[in-house]
Amino acid sequence: RKEYVDLYVNYVFNKSVQKPFEDFMQGFLRGCPARNWKMFFPEELQVLLQGYTTFDWHLLEKNVMYKKYERLDQTIRNFWTVFHKLPEEKKRMFLAFLSGSDRITGYGLECFRFSIQDPQLENPDESSPYVSTCSLILFLPR
Repeated sequence: RKEYVDLYVNYVFNKSVQKPFEDFMQGFLRGCPARNWKMFFPEELQVLLQGYTTFDWHLLEKNVMYKKYERLDQTIRNFWTVFHKLPEEKKRMFLAFLSGSDRITGYGLECFRFSIQDPQLENPDESSPYVSTCSLILFLPR
């Protein structure tokens, strides 16, 4: 019985998918030659392809640039107070709102910079925050 189970498992997980996997691998290596990927450890390759999934949110705050705002303006202080009280899921949703992705590319948060800008609206109470995802600018009315 053990031999039968071993042979069956080998067939299901290896032999039955061998040809489709070889076809996939051939096509994949045509577009992404293996010699280019061998310089990475598996963890590094995962970060390169998927991005970072854990963040130091205080570092994100530190890297922000302000336009028509100062770091100590009440609106900015309120924004960061509320932001740091959010659960992790909501912070990631903000990141997706800002950049279009809830992950940071392989460079990490050290290199991720965005701006918070005052859109200088006549009546800021009638406007919601909005973003320019291409430029990584959060327009935050006062």
